[in-house]
Amino acid sequence: MMNNPPTRPARRAELLAAAAATVTVVLWASAFVSIRSAGHAYSPGALALGRLLAGALTLGVICLLRREGWPPRSAWRGIAVSGLLWFGVYMVVLNWGEQQVDAGTAALVVNIGPILIALLGARLLGDPMPPRLLAGMAVSFAGAVTVGLSMSGEGGASVLGVVLCLLAAVTYAGGVVAQKPALGTASPLQVTTFGCLVGAVVCLPFAGQLVQEAAQAPVSATLNMVYLGVFPTALAFTTWAYALSRTTASRMGATTYAAPALVVLMSWLFLGEVPGLLTLVGGALCLAGVAVSRSRSRAAARAGEPGAVAEPRPDRTPGSAR
Repeated sequence: MMNNPPTRPARRAELLAAAAATVTVVLWASAFVSIRSAGHAYSPGALALGRLLAGALTLGVICLLRREGWPPRSAWRGIAVSGLLWFGVYMVVLNWGEQQVDAGTAALVVNIGPILIALLGARLLGDPMPPRLLAGMAVSFAGAVTVGLSMSGEGGASVLGVVLCLLAAVTYAGGVVAQKPALGTASPLQVTTFGCLVGAVVCLPFAGQLVQEAAQAPVSATLNMVYLGVFPTALAFTTWAYALSRTTASRMGATTYAAPALVVLMSWLFLGEVPGLLTLVGGALCLAGVAVSRSRSRAAARAGEPGAVAEPRPDRTPGSAR
């Protein structure tokens, strides 16, 4: 049977989604540097609230300029759950957890998130689990473990810190899986904006801490908090939602395994933390695993299996960017 090559619009959509995923991973990796800086002056809850308020303000302005309306009623359940778990609880417990354990231990525990996304996506969303995806995730997780072990300091872990990082991984996975159905009827910008607002409301009990700490924090820490809100939150979560609307939650989760390799590079460039050989090997494994998980076999390509960033869309596509 003859197979037609992808049309130009389909190819363009695939490239745009791949670019969006790349922007997300790079900005999320950069958040590591900013959190390290802002975390010295802001407590976990205050940092999360400040970040979310900056993100919500940025997204709100963009929505007004683009004249985005309210999300349809059918999308609100997914938006509310993802906003509670991912934008709210996740950001607080991750900030808290990273103050209790060393960076390597945090990376080890939090990086079970993509595996949980794959399991939940297969169970709740019916996501396929092709062998290449599973193999790529295994290679990337091995790389994340290698990076984590190479960065772990002696006596830097605590039971509370490990539990918090584990909770961060669980809420991250739950938020992603809840967000996916909402993108079927709402645009990525709507899902991100209102999810961020829900998260900000969840973090309002930390408003008093934020006011007090902002009055005493150095300008550099506050600027880093604002950066977290504008770029790794407002921009990166929107590009994430755009790419997620065009692929499975499992594949998008696997893509985030590129972040540890980028964190190593950025820590080297901006924090002067020279990586060791084991760290570099782990980063290479992370990138290799992502490449495997995003690839397709020739048989799957001939059969027209949905790719990493281009899946069949329904006739009505309100989830696309407008």
